[in-house]
Amino acid sequence: MGQNREGRLRSDARHNRERILEVALAELTHSADVPLSSIAKKAGVGQGTFYRNFPSREALVLEVYRYEVQQVSDAASHLLETRPPDQALREWMDRLAQYAMAKAGLADAMRKATSSCGSLAGLGHGPVIAAVALLLRANEEAGTIRTGVTPDDFVLAIAGLWQIDPHGDWQPRAGRLMDLVMDGLRAGAPGN
Repeated sequence: MGQNREGRLRSDARHNRERILEVALAELTHSADVPLSSIAKKAGVGQGTFYRNFPSREALVLEVYRYEVQQVSDAASHLLETRPPDQALREWMDRLAQYAMAKAGLADAMRKATSSCGSLAGLGHGPVIAAVALLLRANEEAGTIRTGVTPDDFVLAIAGLWQIDPHGDWQPRAGRLMDLVMDGLRAGAPGN
C-alpha cells in the first residue's frame, strides 16, 4: 500500500492502520509466528478491518518494514526543524539504533515473508540514505561536523550497530557506539 492511498484514507481508517502497524512491529519482533488475529485484537480492530488493510501475513510484514523505514527517514527532517543540526543528528542516530534492533527482531518474520516473493534489498536503503544525506549536509553547513563525510561513510561507521544483540541490553551499548561515531564526526569540524 503506497503513500497515495494513505493520504486518501479517512483519519479513523489511517489511525487504525497505523495502530495495526505499531502493534504488528512489537508482536512480530517477539515472534514471527504470532497469530494475525492476536495482532488485530491488540490493535483494537476487527478482523475485517485488519484484512482489508493487510490481506496476508506477507503483506503485513512487508508493510511493517516499509512503515518503520519511513518513520526513521521522516524523523530526520522533523528533528532538523526542532533542534540544532548536531543534536538532530545524534538523536536521529538513537532512532536508527531502535530501528536496527526492531529490524533484527523482525528478521525471522521478514525471511518467511520474502521466501516466496524475493528480497527486501533496496526497500529501506534509499530513504535511510536520503535522511543521512540531509542530516550530514545540515551539519556540514553549520560547521558541526568535519567536511566531506558521505552517507556511505556514515553507514560504514555505524555498521557495528548491526552486530549488537537485540535481545540483550542493547541500548547502553548502542548509545556508546553512536557517541563514538558522533565524536568522530565532530573531530576536525570547522566550528570546533
